[in-house]
Formats: sequence, structure tokens, C-alpha cells
Amino acid sequence: MDHIPYTGLGGILVLVLDLWALISVLGARVSTGQKLLWVLLILLLPVLGFVVWLLAGPRSSSASA
Repeated sequence: MDHIPYTGLGGILVLVLDLWALISVLGARVSTGQKLLWVLLILLLPVLGFVVWLLAGPRSSSASA
């Protein structure tokens, strides 16, 4: 049987956190290239990408106001 890495409540939590990170990245005042790199990191490595974004990623322009 194939193992799915994110199931149930854990999968929903990862999805919600990644969506939050993606929305924040897309609303940030950084270059398109930087946005693309962050989006790819978050999509390709959902948990690690979120943690790296949380520690070092760009924030949305509304968060700094």
C-alpha cells in the first residue's frame, strides 16, 4: 500500500499554513523573481518551505503596516 505523507488533520494543517505563506509571499513587496522562488520552495517542500519562509521569508505589505 502506498503511503501518503500528509493525511487527515495534519494534511489540512499543512495545507492551511502553506496557503497562508503563499498569500503572504504574493502580497509582499519583493521582485517577481523572489516571489517565484518562494512559491516554488513552498510548493515543492511544503513543511520545510513553510518553516524557512516563516523564519526568513518576505512579509506581505499589509503585515508591515
